[in-house]
Amino acid sequence: METKLDSKDLKIISALKDDSRLPIRGISKKTGIRPSTVHQRIARLRKENIIEKFTLKLNNKLVGENFIVFMLVKTKPAAILGNSIIGNSHVKEIFGVTGEYDLIIKLKFRDVEEFNDFVLRFRKEQKIETTLTMIATADVKEEI
Repeated sequence: METKLDSKDLKIISALKDDSRLPIRGISKKTGIRPSTVHQRIARLRKENIIEKFTLKLNNKLVGENFIVFMLVKTKPAAILGNSIIGNSHVKEIFGVTGEYDLIIKLKFRDVEEFNDFVLRFRKEQKIETTLTMIATADVKEEI
């Protein structure tokens, strides 16, 4: 069953996207919605898994993850990405995609050497046919 989000839900979500540390009263002030309503709505959004978790956005350069890579991956039939990839700290996002490739993986590294070490292990451990790697040259917009 799909949950329908109304304008109050969307205002609360927008406020949390801007700053997930905002207290209930701060969200209330920003949205014009009563604090008790904000509290009830957030509880419902969490219970219904619309809000999966509260997180933060780090400054890539300051945390040593300024070398950002997008890797398109073509896997062998029935290949399953194990926890060595899904649980790897460099792997930030994985999506199944349509077209010539099966997956797109967003990765973050300190530098090209760290990336190269990852790629050598990745290709050895996984059932990979081919990859196409693109290195980000500018961070125009990145959201969580």
